[in-house]
Amino acid sequence: MTEAVIRKKAGMASVKDMPFLQDGPPPGGFAPVRFARRIPNKGPSAIAIFLATFGAFSWGMYQVGKGNKIRRALKEEKYAARRAILPILQAEEDERFVKEWKKYLEEEARIMKDVPGWKVGENVYNSGRWMPPATGELRPDIW
Repeated sequence: MTEAVIRKKAGMASVKDMPFLQDGPPPGGFAPVRFARRIPNKGPSAIAIFLATFGAFSWGMYQVGKGNKIRRALKEEKYAARRAILPILQAEEDERFVKEWKKYLEEEARIMKDVPGWKVGENVYNSGRWMPPATGELRPDIW
């Protein structure tokens, strides 16, 4: 509101001449302020929360154990299948190795035919132990 409306006169006047307006409480007063600490007695008890948490954890661990058993069974099945075909794969590799070894010995005989006292296929290290080649090829530099 403007000053002119409050004084019901036009123009400026001193603050002292203005009527005194102050906000006050509503009739009957304000509602009482709640300052006491009242914690509601609703919700589950501590033991109920503990038991629910323990139950959820136990169920989860049961599921993990069940999954581990299934995963272990699948892994064992995979290894059993590998063990079952291993002799076939080894036989194929042995056959390939024998063919390559014969080629290698023929090549060695052709190259060393002019060397006196050379025995084809004899181990030059004389260790007494036969070791298969570490790579898949016998002589990668020749072929």
